[in-house]
Amino acid sequence: MSPRLTGDETVLWQAAARVLDANWTGSATVPSPGLYPHQWSWDSAFVCLGLARHRYERAEAELASVLRGQWSNGMVPHIVFNGKVARHAYFPGPELWRSRGSPAAPKDVETSGITLPPIQALAALRLHAASPDAERSRAFLRVIFPRLAAQQRYLATARDLGGAGLVSICHPWESGMDNSPAWDRPLAAVRLPPLRYAPGARPLSAPTGVDYDRYVWLVTAFRDAGYVDGHLRDEHPFAVEDPLVNGMYLASLQALSELAEVVGEDALPYREEAVRVREALLERLWDPDQRCFRALDVRTGKAVPAVTVAAFGPLLDPGLPAHAVRGLADLLLSSRFAGSAGYPVPTCDIQAAAFDRAAFWRGPAWISTNWIVWAGVRQHGLGAVADLIHGSTLRLVRQSGFREFFDPFDGTGRGGHDFSWSAALVLDLLAARREGR
Repeated sequence: MSPRLTGDETVLWQAAARVLDANWTGSATVPSPGLYPHQWSWDSAFVCLGLARHRYERAEAELASVLRGQWSNGMVPHIVFNGKVARHAYFPGPELWRSRGSPAAPKDVETSGITLPPIQALAALRLHAASPDAERSRAFLRVIFPRLAAQQRYLATARDLGGAGLVSICHPWESGMDNSPAWDRPLAAVRLPPLRYAPGARPLSAPTGVDYDRYVWLVTAFRDAGYVDGHLRDEHPFAVEDPLVNGMYLASLQALSELAEVVGEDALPYREEAVRVREALLERLWDPDQRCFRALDVRTGKAVPAVTVAAFGPLLDPGLPAHAVRGLADLLLSSRFAGSAGYPVPTCDIQAAAFDRAAFWRGPAWISTNWIVWAGVRQHGLGAVADLIHGSTLRLVRQSGFREFFDPFDGTGRGGHDFSWSAALVLDLLAARREGR
């Protein structure tokens, strides 16, 4: 280890590395032992960022493992199921999704039928930057680049439900922030008979009652329509343009342009598309009164009222205009977010009625969203803000371990233990400290 890490930081590095080693199945890293026994696509992308500093070859295997579940239409599913795990060990499992009923789904592995924020291209670019062998890394990128390009084409075509160049999510789970207050109003409009699920099948900390019934119904409606794109465009009742998803989409387009240059492909289409996405983000999701980004309900054409940590997702764009960066920085440091939280960043506006310090994505701090905010403010030269997020994130895991999420006021750990992305992103944060970044 470099002498730039203190003794305490070295101990933290070793503890994070042990979590990732323990959660490795031989082909992928599970988010948390027992609680989440399969592979989630954006969890694995975050895991790659840590493995790049710990076990580089495993990082490549992790990314390749996610992409083996990719559908022929380019969609990267949000879950790739482990066939060795009992079918009813997790809900919603393969028996709900029935992915093999779609001709686009892979036949050698079962997956879910929806996607997650597209962070794989960004993860691939960061892997390449950390590679100890540039030529070996370039060879790996040549293998996966067509899959990453196909993912982008799918999002640009099948998911542009608003017709303006942004990605729409068709289910709250696709945001990665499952029960965020941002989905309350669009979800309430889904007025269809609730489904019943097996007692005890709901994951820990999940939404309850009619909301979860609506979640399950949205899955079955898309599944029963054969997972065809036309259903999402013409019939599906839930369609939202989310700033975090689209911030990651924009960052992925920029990463694809750089990856294209590495593997000898044309980078210009990705650069041009990134410009269009940035313009659409500012036109459709920027709220000039609140000076932040808010999600847009495509079905009603109205911005959702909730302001959440997703507002900071577009900070991942190095080309974000200065006025937007200033507005987001002011919001982040205000009493609505980091200014009133001892352990920022809360996932919901603290002053909002929907804020709940203990309820999954409705208030607690998560290492993943902290990392997104940290990466965003750092690249815009907001060093003091980046240091604040960096320090508070490490303080969370020092105090409470590598938990799934944390109370933003007292730092109490909640949800799953030994959570993989918490460990992996701590490694990335420590690597940045070690390398003086």
